Amino acid sequence: MTIATGQCCAPIARQPLSESDAADLAVLLKAVADPVRLRLLSMIGSHAGGEACVCDLTDAFELTAPTISHHLKVLRTAGLIDCERRGTWVYYWIIPSAVARLGELFTPLAEPAGV
Repeated sequence: MTIATGQCCAPIARQPLSESDAADLAVLLKAVADPVRLRLLSMIGSHAGGEACVCDLTDAFELTAPTISHHLKVLRTAGLIDCERRGTWVYYWIIPSAVARLGELFTPLAEPAGV
């Protein structure tokens, strides 16, 4: 998705999305359209040091570990997070460019001239 600078409107209001961009963005939007996944993304992104151990995430939910793992896999498959195993634990972090792409879809890039 190409975003021109100096525009007053969010990309979604400026011009129609291409079929390819719409399909790519739909994957990201679908991944965060679940409350558990949205909370996980928020918890990972706001965790001290920019990454969170799965052990820090599971206690916040009344869900089984396999269910949490499923939600993390959906976020990872969508390209919103990545992970690394360290010993017995897995650590997760946000992929800033993917999360920023969601924000850029709806955020105006600049105020109109003269405002």
